[in-house]
Amino acid sequence: MANVKKLGLWTATSIVIGNMVASGIFMLPATLAGFGSISLLGWVLSGIGAVALALVYAWLSKIMPLAQGGPYAYNRAGMGHFAGFWTAWTYWISVWCTNAALAIACVSYLTTFFPILGENTIIAVITGLGLIWSLTWLNTTGIRNAGNMQLITTIAKLIPLALISIGGLFYIHTDHFETFNRTESSDLSALTKVVTLTFFAFLGLECATVPKDIENPEKNIPRATIIGTLISTAIYILSTIAVMGILPPDVLATSKAPLADASGTIWGSWAKYLISAGAVISTFGALNGWILMQGQIPAAAAADNLLPAIFGRENKYKTPAFSLIGSSVLVSLLMYFNYDKSLASAYEFAILLSTLAVLVPYLFSAVSYIILGSHTAGVILKPFHTIVAVIAFVFSVIAVIGSGADTVFWGFVLMVLGLPLYALMKMSSRYHEK
Repeated sequence: MANVKKLGLWTATSIVIGNMVASGIFMLPATLAGFGSISLLGWVLSGIGAVALALVYAWLSKIMPLAQGGPYAYNRAGMGHFAGFWTAWTYWISVWCTNAALAIACVSYLTTFFPILGENTIIAVITGLGLIWSLTWLNTTGIRNAGNMQLITTIAKLIPLALISIGGLFYIHTDHFETFNRTESSDLSALTKVVTLTFFAFLGLECATVPKDIENPEKNIPRATIIGTLISTAIYILSTIAVMGILPPDVLATSKAPLADASGTIWGSWAKYLISAGAVISTFGALNGWILMQGQIPAAAAADNLLPAIFGRENKYKTPAFSLIGSSVLVSLLMYFNYDKSLASAYEFAILLSTLAVLVPYLFSAVSYIILGSHTAGVILKPFHTIVAVIAFVFSVIAVIGSGADTVFWGFVLMVLGLPLYALMKMSSRYHEK
């Protein structure tokens, strides 16, 4: 049996940053350009919501430091088997849909260097499948190997992001921020939309709580969660300020690669290619991190008899190989069947399926923390903790509302499709209360 090496603080932190800072940061500035400088306020408010959620998960990890599956384990302990199953089901759906989107996004960014990927669908699909399955193989060889890859890609992606986020601040034009609200909507309506858009960039802040092989989990999980969330928040806000200050609003709104265009404007073509390379590394690293997640969540639920036992079956490296491989089959199918659309449309479709699904675990976790904090021996639920949990819950609700009717509809359909499986597991001889 292979010796399983655990993940340290900075590797766990890289999982948080790597999974949060993915493809969205490279496109959001263009989306936000149409709102005006009110978008900066939106980043701050969504950052507050994200930090509130990060604190909730940090506190939950202190109550249950050895739990496998993060949100799944917390929600099962706080709200029972059904909440646990629904968390595992929706989180799993969100993860493999996200991975399809990340594979598509990575191929899309690679078109900067290999234009044929944007012209030949077959080559694009083969490239996407190659990314998915090479990283799936890496994850089956042990969590430490996957963690090392995440640490390397996170450091690599932060270098170009730091270049534009910090260096770009010296080239901003303050007149680009003069219009607070560029929309025809009220300030409150525009701010709500911006908060919703930016809040989705924080998905993944809980990822340090998911793997079971973390060194000194009582200290490292909460630290990794908070540090990763704060670093990601700083990157988001600084890069948005820099890009909005460098590119005129009308130019930024039509940019297909805003960070690359901003860098090229002030430093030339070499910087544009550097940022594009950073986008490739960013999506590749995020794909690696989320593939790690897609194996851990089903395995944790299987260990509690809420999913079939095969999902928890481990190989000699103590990794849930079936969960990893089975999930990657679904990722590959979703990516393949959406390549008859444009890259942008395929990416949007996959994100549509994943956004609402991951908000369900967030909502449940905020409630579970209050329940566990009130009933766990030795834990004192302070008023401040309750306020933070309520803020996390409210922000998650706002994100659900802001997702739009289509997202809520498809998210609900995907959630209820898990009910027959839950019924089968409960009726089977394997199911028993623990």
